Amino acid sequence: MYFPYVRGRQYELLALRELATNNLLGDYVTPIIEPVKLSPTLVNVMAEFIKVKHPISIIRNPAVGTFMSDWQDVQEQSKEAGYKQRFSAQYEDSTIIKSLIMQRNAKSLLEFWDKHGVNKADLLVINTDRDYLDLYENAFGTTVPRYALMPDESVFRRKVRHHKVLLDDKFEKQDRNADYQETEDEFFSDDHLYYTEDGFIGFSDYSVVGNEYLEAGFAPYAVAIHIVYFAEDKTLRVRHFVSDSNEDITNPAMKFYEAVSKLAAWYNADPHPVEMTLGLQTFLQHYEQQSYPGLGTVKKLSLMHHLELMGKYLSGV
Repeated sequence: MYFPYVRGRQYELLALRELATNNLLGDYVTPIIEPVKLSPTLVNVMAEFIKVKHPISIIRNPAVGTFMSDWQDVQEQSKEAGYKQRFSAQYEDSTIIKSLIMQRNAKSLLEFWDKHGVNKADLLVINTDRDYLDLYENAFGTTVPRYALMPDESVFRRKVRHHKVLLDDKFEKQDRNADYQETEDEFFSDDHLYYTEDGFIGFSDYSVVGNEYLEAGFAPYAVAIHIVYFAEDKTLRVRHFVSDSNEDITNPAMKFYEAVSKLAAWYNADPHPVEMTLGLQTFLQHYEQQSYPGLGTVKKLSLMHHLELMGKYLSGV
């Protein structure tokens, strides 16, 4: 089972919604969303997953973004009040896996859920801070959560013993997009090959986005497209396609075309180096039409490609 961990930025949410709408995730991919704001896109994605009956994990106490303050500051009769009401109603649906991060506010959230009859055995729990492992042991000493995410470190292995999901950041993020030219093809992951024999029931990563969270984007000097693919030994590798005209931030459309032209040339080799996905197909359509979808969509399509590819692999398609 694969648990791609995404922040609830617009392009990530739209990627998940498009995959769900087109039934492209398969039965063995359960996305995890750490919401970064209380937004209409977030509740619309939840509604779509409920509609198609595909499980999705939504973290109720995110550690990044403004979701928690958005929730507290909602004014009556505001549009945000409507989002909050929809979120609360949808969060009770069995398709939505109630999820939390073990951190300072986890104890009060667990107590709240306990008072409202939420079964701890249905929860997804994220353990990344060793300072809260004692709280995890106390909270889940008798009832094991449905999924317990953790890094592959000895201190976590001692404390988290059941329903373990391996969580690791696989993406080697560079300071600048142009820096990906230095290593255009590199190893990404082999967790999908070994997680069961290592004692885990699933594996999780941050896809080709990485764990780092920035509140605001910026205009890049270079455009980079990141495409994962399976090597002959079934390990996952990632190939970076980077623009050439990287002296300044002007003309991002031309930068995108330079990058996507390299992607098209790579894919059109015989045999094709990677299986076709909706995300990849859309990239190639932009190449053929010489159209520019915007930088957010570039990230969306790379994420869609990775998740659909993993769904096909795990489903044996």
